[in-house]
Amino acid sequence: MYLVAEFREMESIVRAIQRLKEVGMTAADLDVFSNEPVEFYRGVLDRPSRMSVVAVTGAIANGSLMTGFVYFAQHNYALNTGGMPVFSLWGTGVITYEMTMLGAVLSTFGWFLWESGLIRKRDKSAPVPAVPPGSMCLRVRCTDEQAPGAAELLERSGALGVERKGAS
Repeated sequence: MYLVAEFREMESIVRAIQRLKEVGMTAADLDVFSNEPVEFYRGVLDRPSRMSVVAVTGAIANGSLMTGFVYFAQHNYALNTGGMPVFSLWGTGVITYEMTMLGAVLSTFGWFLWESGLIRKRDKSAPVPAVPPGSMCLRVRCTDEQAPGAAELLERSGALGVERKGAS
């Protein structure tokens, strides 16, 4: 089941989120919808991101893989280089650099799609509220037993209205 509450002020939605977290809701159970960007204070609705680790790992993996590919290609088809080394890091530096950056960009883009939920399985029955201009909507995923207490908590926090949507 989902509860959707409409708020007009930032302080009231922050208060509602904090109270819901105190009674056992997690950040995964709460979603905020707005027509404008909403920036909460640190600790209000934090969702940890592994974006930096993924970007560095993707860069290292792709750069190493491409350097290994160049090494393999240069040693697989031997050329007469006149006494110079067949494989040189100086000669493959541009390729290594560009492929390292490509790995960082592609892994960052892929992880962005994953974290945003665009390529993950999502609950298709989760209602997306119509947000009036100047308002923010807080969607709370809860059980049937939690719903009355959560609805009362949302109203005491300053919600203009609370609607029950979806099935549990």
